[in-house]
Amino acid sequence: MKYLRQQHWSALALGVMLAASAQAQEFKMGFVNTDRVFREASSAKAAQSKLEQEFSRREKELVDAGNTLKTASEKFEREAPTLAESQRNTRQKQLMDQDREFQRKRREFQEDLNARKNEELQQVLERANRVVKQVAEAEKYDVILQEAVYVNPKHDITDKVIKALNASGGK
Repeated sequence: MKYLRQQHWSALALGVMLAASAQAQEFKMGFVNTDRVFREASSAKAAQSKLEQEFSRREKELVDAGNTLKTASEKFEREAPTLAESQRNTRQKQLMDQDREFQRKRREFQEDLNARKNEELQQVLERANRVVKQVAEAEKYDVILQEAVYVNPKHDITDKVIKALNASGGK
């Protein structure tokens, strides 16, 4: 609720600022689509590639472990009717332990991947924000928005930002 009130006041303040500025002089506003920057900027693509290289070995190990567990489970299902109860219970417990270990490793992998992805995206965002500020100052924008319900395409400067970000090597 507090967040909604803050948004309301921010929107109201922006509206008042726009009205006052429009009377005094031309107000120049731009918009940057952050999702597009994350998809299209070369630094974002490089970050994605870096993550894929960093995590590909662990991902392959997980896939292999999952396939091994599936094969063992299918074998157990086929052989279970012919096993003695003690053997069946022992193998079932082993499969449950293996599955629990597999699920733990998968969770750890996902947590590590998400943490690294957030780190990389944060770096891309920091670089992009520096470029947005440079574009805003060079072209004398009064405000640049990154999120909006609707934006007239004439205010979208995402292409300029991506081009400038790629030209700077993402730095």
